[in-house]
Amino acid sequence: MAKKVIGQLKLQIPAGKATPSPPVGPALGQRGINIMMFTKEFNARTAELEPGAPIPTVITYYQDKSFTMDLKTPPASWYLKRAAGLKPVGKRNRARGSEAPGRSMAGSVTTKQVREIAEAKMRDLNANSIEGAMQIIAGSAKSIGLEVKG
Repeated sequence: MAKKVIGQLKLQIPAGKATPSPPVGPALGQRGINIMMFTKEFNARTAELEPGAPIPTVITYYQDKSFTMDLKTPPASWYLKRAAGLKPVGKRNRARGSEAPGRSMAGSVTTKQVREIAEAKMRDLNANSIEGAMQIIAGSAKSIGLEVKG
């Protein structure tokens, strides 16, 4: 008999840096998920990824307190900001795009870089071809304030 699904939880956790502290611990604890088991499994599965890359994670938890996790690829904006060489700023030490996307540009990425990002994110994008995926990534670049150069 199949396990009864109680719910799903979506978190964005840095690769290899899951800890029982907030925000991960309380989000899992209030749903009855074993926090230490989750952090060990997450860190083991993201060990080969770039440390600190934000990994969107969908956790499905069941009535018997077990769980499964689906790891996605990092957000396109993270790849784009890294490719454009934008420097982290602010309290959270995150890279920022343009203050006024469409009017002022924060940087630029090449078509080759857009293709590499599209290939990396292909399994998470709603695209049938690499060209379609490239258009999605180019649209994300434009919304951040990055120029795509031929």
